[in-house]
Amino acid sequence: MEKIKVITICGSMRFQDEQMREAMRLELEGNAVISCVYGIKKELSENDIAMLEKMHKKKIDLCDAIFVVNVDGYVGNATKNEIEYAKQLGKEVIWLETPKEYKE
Repeated sequence: MEKIKVITICGSMRFQDEQMREAMRLELEGNAVISCVYGIKKELSENDIAMLEKMHKKKIDLCDAIFVVNVDGYVGNATKNEIEYAKQLGKEVIWLETPKEYKE
């Protein structure tokens, strides 16, 4: 049996519809996808944001690769931090769109 790649979705929550669509596509291709918390309707406190960032780093710890959903090339600061964290761990970085500043 072929090894299943575990992929964590990263990117701005403004693109949550695209994230969900890409997560479904990746799973249908035979990957196990760790996704974000979708549909948050309330304002988040600084503590909430810090906790979610910590949990997202744990998701990156667990995966083989991250998939960056960067619609129109947009990569926000939080996502840039996630990319750098993943790279430090030696994780593969897969892009929806290859941005100029992150070409490998």
